[in-house]
Amino acid sequence: MDKFDAFSNDAHNDIVPTDMNFTSEVLAWCITRLKARYPFLRVGTAGTSIMGCPIYLLKIGNGHNEVFYNASHHANEWITSLLLMRFLESYARNCAFGGKIFDINAQLLYSKTTLTMIPMVNPDGVDLVTGALSEGDYFNRAAEMARRYPDIPFPSGWKANIRGIDLNLQYPAGWENARATKYALGVTAPGPRDFVGPSPLSEPESLALYEITRTHDFTLTLSMHTQGKTIYWKYLDYEIKNAYDIAQKFALVSGYDVEETPIASGYAGYKDWFISSFYKPGFTIEAGEGISPLPLSQFQSIYSDCLGMMTLGLTGLF
Repeated sequence: MDKFDAFSNDAHNDIVPTDMNFTSEVLAWCITRLKARYPFLRVGTAGTSIMGCPIYLLKIGNGHNEVFYNASHHANEWITSLLLMRFLESYARNCAFGGKIFDINAQLLYSKTTLTMIPMVNPDGVDLVTGALSEGDYFNRAAEMARRYPDIPFPSGWKANIRGIDLNLQYPAGWENARATKYALGVTAPGPRDFVGPSPLSEPESLALYEITRTHDFTLTLSMHTQGKTIYWKYLDYEIKNAYDIAQKFALVSGYDVEETPIASGYAGYKDWFISSFYKPGFTIEAGEGISPLPLSQFQSIYSDCLGMMTLGLTGLF
């Protein structure tokens, strides 16, 4: 039997909900049900968080072209996890039923490209921001850290992992520069945002992405963040073949602006490390607009804006 045969009659009913906070528990629930409905999805883990939560690793496709999407490096950007999971569900459904996604044949994409996805890099932080974690020692320690930053609302302003370290300032790409920049701004200890940690890759969540990337041959990466409707494509003066052209195509289908990363945020991110280590296109997508966490009322417009980028990223036609 073909892998795309024999699906339940209710397969057109959505599994991934868009009307509730997307916690680590909701993510696990969705993954279990998507795997049951679409057995060609491969489900594993890249590691575990500080609190022992699985860092889920999902794969779809069997092509030689490998790409990598990730979301929720930052806790209060959890709507990006929902974004990736809704995309995965739509893609899997169209693979199963011979449909198109963004007017591209899904089964053709499946045969050409393997998509690897970590939909929630920072599950502990997400649970803190969404209210799923609201008591206990970890919560109390986070609340104590937050009290040193009265201008940052708690927990909604929390970006870091549960240990108070910004996971997207953890990669070995100018980490010392990032530390100097943040220290100059007064961020010298764990807290809600912008602390680089004691060393690169000190946190299990960032280390998990690092190891997964080193053991694959990704041709392109997308790191989903909020907010600003912006596509960041460059790291320092690295000239990556086709990267700017891809960014312009992403801009065309999304309406987002193409920009270079501001110097204050220009080091130690996942994109920065991927570009400087592998000389391949890596992008940070700042989805939506407003103040994170963005409201669920904005989700449909975010999904509509980002669908083309997430689909074109699979094509390998650049």
